[in-house]
Amino acid sequence: MKIAIGSEGKTSKDLVSKVCGRATYFQIYEDAKLVEVIKNPFKVGGGGAGSGVAKMLIDKGVEKIICGKLGPNMVQWLEEKKVPYEEIEGMPVKEVI
Repeated sequence: MKIAIGSEGKTSKDLVSKVCGRATYFQIYEDAKLVEVIKNPFKVGGGGAGSGVAKMLIDKGVEKIICGKLGPNMVQWLEEKKVPYEEIEGMPVKEVI
């Protein structure tokens, strides 16, 4: 299963981001192995970060998203595409893999 975790940094020692749409990075794991790190192009800017992030991750084949707070637009995108998500924050990525 391909899982994206919103994070404050590029490694498993970094914390899970508090806000998903504005996470600094997304670490993508497959079978508990890091396969890709994406710098979030929606971190800075106007509205629509959540739906932009959701679309970007779904286009990458992500099957589950773990992050801090998800906004209503992101939740709507994920539920429409039947992509499960989990809101977790304040712990290192390695503890949620």
